Amino acid sequence: MKKIALRLFGGAIAVILIVVLLAWLGLRASLPKLDGEVLVADIESSATIKRDASGIPVITASNRTDLAFATGFAHGQDRYFQMDMIRRQAAGELSEIVGAVTIDVDKRYRFHRFRARAEQVLAAASSADRVLMRRYAAGVNAGLGSLQARPFEYFVLGVKPEPWKPEDSLLIVYAMYVQLNDSRASKEVRRGFAHGVLPEELYAWMYPDGTPWDAPLMGEPRSVLEIPSADVVSLRDVEDVAPPADERGRYPLRGSNNWAVSGALTENGRAIVSNDMHLGLSTPNIYYRARLVIAGLDGLDVAGATLPGAPFVIAGSNTHIAWGFTNSYGDYTDAVVLRPGAEEGTYATPEGDLPFVIHNELIEVKDGAPVDYEIRETIWGPVLDDIEYPDGEVVVSWIAHKTDSVNLNILKLENATSVPEALDIANSMGMPPQNFVTGDAGGNIAWTIAGKVPKKSEFNAMVPADWSTEHGWQGWIAGSDYPRVVNPAGGRIWTANARVTDAEALQVVGDGGYDLGARARQIRDGLFAREFFEPADMLKIQYDDRALFLAPWRELLLQTLSDEAVAGNAELAEYRQLVENWIPRAAPESVGYRLVRAFRLEVERRVFHALMAPVRAAYGDDVALRKSNQFEAPLWSLVTERPMHMLPAGYDDWDQFLLAAVQQNLDYFGEKFEGPLSSRSWGEVNIAAIRHPLSRSIPIFGSYLDMPAEALNGDLDMPKAQGPAFGASERFSVAPGDEANSIFHMPTGASGHPLSPYYDAGHSDWVNGLPSPFLPGIAEHTLTLSPDRR
Repeated sequence: MKKIALRLFGGAIAVILIVVLLAWLGLRASLPKLDGEVLVADIESSATIKRDASGIPVITASNRTDLAFATGFAHGQDRYFQMDMIRRQAAGELSEIVGAVTIDVDKRYRFHRFRARAEQVLAAASSADRVLMRRYAAGVNAGLGSLQARPFEYFVLGVKPEPWKPEDSLLIVYAMYVQLNDSRASKEVRRGFAHGVLPEELYAWMYPDGTPWDAPLMGEPRSVLEIPSADVVSLRDVEDVAPPADERGRYPLRGSNNWAVSGALTENGRAIVSNDMHLGLSTPNIYYRARLVIAGLDGLDVAGATLPGAPFVIAGSNTHIAWGFTNSYGDYTDAVVLRPGAEEGTYATPEGDLPFVIHNELIEVKDGAPVDYEIRETIWGPVLDDIEYPDGEVVVSWIAHKTDSVNLNILKLENATSVPEALDIANSMGMPPQNFVTGDAGGNIAWTIAGKVPKKSEFNAMVPADWSTEHGWQGWIAGSDYPRVVNPAGGRIWTANARVTDAEALQVVGDGGYDLGARARQIRDGLFAREFFEPADMLKIQYDDRALFLAPWRELLLQTLSDEAVAGNAELAEYRQLVENWIPRAAPESVGYRLVRAFRLEVERRVFHALMAPVRAAYGDDVALRKSNQFEAPLWSLVTERPMHMLPAGYDDWDQFLLAAVQQNLDYFGEKFEGPLSSRSWGEVNIAAIRHPLSRSIPIFGSYLDMPAEALNGDLDMPKAQGPAFGASERFSVAPGDEANSIFHMPTGASGHPLSPYYDAGHSDWVNGLPSPFLPGIAEHTLTLSPDRR
């Protein structure tokens, strides 16, 4: 019996080993071919893909369409599943390969009908652009087809990959629109609830358009409005019943840092452009480093970050100019309140009543029945189906719904030779509107908005508005009316998702929820702390994790934790000691930083909740409200000026209120974590969670698909913007024409294949803030794509 059991056990082990071996062999079969020759159709002349020790390619061709094909081939080899997931998410087609779990996600994206819009954009594009997109798509499919097995993710899901289509590259652009814009007008709707209930003076105080933290390129910081008097608002009868913050604050803005210094501040006289675009982080990274080259006198040499699914460099340098982006957070979405028409199924417009256009979408579901989804559309956009607004139904008017909001003019940057030329191109580009910072080899620098900006009539664009008698949008802002800053006297330009403009320029761009100015100010001050720069100096600013924004809150906390307050209370005394001895950075080992941060968030939550009591009374406790990103100004004025009429019920003074926030944090730390308060370091919670989308669906081996769970430095409101799954998707600093001495690094690696040595190549440099070369290194692999003339 024992021998039989041993044989069975041995047989089971053998079966397991065979299964593992077959899985490993199958996985290896999907590794891309890196050397040799591949015969391909749809290419005129030979092209090469040369990869360095980190797998970063130099892609060389003899013309632009062959270069697009070869770029697509590399993307298809290294990143096809990622590209597929992005296009499917944008089109609302995830459920077709994932199953019913993503039906709600598909509905949110299908609401915008991006696939139909992408087809319209492609049809309206120039013949040259259409040819380029077709050749890129052919390259993607050839790269995918060159693999001996489909990417492993398709085996896990039990499906086969569908070919790439030319319009799919436009879906990639729409996916970025959703990441970077307010795709459902939630800002206006949520502010609208407050606007409809709160006194005008209180609303204006709570929702300013700036603060003393501002560091705009145009204009000055905003002063703080006076606290409304007791005749306007009093919180003395409002109970302090806010849900605990538990260290949760605002969601990280999808944004970035970029800046430039003029040639007057560099040794070689060239401008330096720096960029780190902050996005959600996953494995593989959203960007793909590459150098794209067309040989010859009239050739091309552009390097930087490409976006898998698109045939061009998003941000980088072409030896003449360099450029980078941050999200501008201008106002590119509006909420339109519908007025019913005289007949059922119609709505009022300035031209009279019109019927809704009904789109019946079918969402295919893997292993399930398809789902019907109806979308009602107006001349301004689709009607929201998931909110009840007191003034009526709400339509989303968003630039992404306009056919001419997407184009391929970004390609023109590849051949731009000067800052003025780059600015003109930027103002014509069809993309989510961005802060565009550029510099050239002659030392010039500039800022403008890249992307289409709507021209608006006179209405309050910050809350839902009635357009039944006058259209809110009157076309696009003319290129000549775009705001620009060119070669400022200080020789420095910076943006960080905060307010950049003022006066008329701010009216053009608008307020789409731009960030508090603390991060921008810290960058500006860092730039003015030096007189001369080289690219490596910029990395120090990009990696700056000093807690300058929280320093005043630390002082407030220490004042609150006075000798009298902590007397006889060991917990409060320890809290004070740890704050006194803080490391003034968002460093993993810093306990005091985390305690100060938690204190501020708890106070903010309680104050905002109390101020919004009338809104909840009107619309219910579950009403979704928006706290302004500029709320720091009214909040700080309250906790420093301490008017009694703004103190919630149950407290004799503001010290009691602030101590209650500290006590809540103590209770939270004690309930949620083990060990003493001195163990509550920032690194305990700011741990990398840079995961593959399928890693948690694969037992035992899934975690090997993720990047290491390392403690990370950085946080919001500082240049090193960093969360567990959010941060710099790339960092570079480059002098155009001197790319060889410039720097670039990004999280994860070039390959999306876990058995590739390039899966995480370069990731440690990104984690530790070490400079990596901007250009790919010496080629270790060369793959030649040759025309198949058989």
